[in-house]
Amino acid sequence: MCHKKMKLIVVLLLGVGLSGIHAQTAVISTGSNISGSGGSATYSVGQVVYPTNTGTNGSVAQGVQQPYEIFAFKGIDEAKGVTLSAYPNPTTDYLILQVKDIEVSSLQFQLYDMKGNLLQTEEITSIQTSIFMGNLIPATYFVKVIQSNTEVIVFKIIKK
Repeated sequence: MCHKKMKLIVVLLLGVGLSGIHAQTAVISTGSNISGSGGSATYSVGQVVYPTNTGTNGSVAQGVQQPYEIFAFKGIDEAKGVTLSAYPNPTTDYLILQVKDIEVSSLQFQLYDMKGNLLQTEEITSIQTSIFMGNLIPATYFVKVIQSNTEVIVFKIIKK
């Protein structure tokens, strides 16, 4: 009987002790498993939200950090003679979308988050369009420029 009580106490103590163990976790934007003839690999991409601590001497962001990369993905072959640019990248409040060598009457932009959710869509009416991003959390976004229902270019934008 004493031996059973001792086992029960040990099991309860182990259960209470293990409940306090926490592994490292991160909320990631995407990930997958890849396998081929050479083996397999698992990957994850980014962290959607991470806290920022601000003090009198500045601020520091915790978690997985996004690299400062600037990408523009061309869509159609007709875009070869077209000049489109998005700056500043990375941005904090406003993103300027500049259009050259293309008729703006049939252009629009769409702003997407990393999950593919459409956040904003608007017609481009001049050679410079200002996109307000001050209300968005720091993350990676995509700005897609569309001409007559055809994707022209996609910009990868880093929001600080």
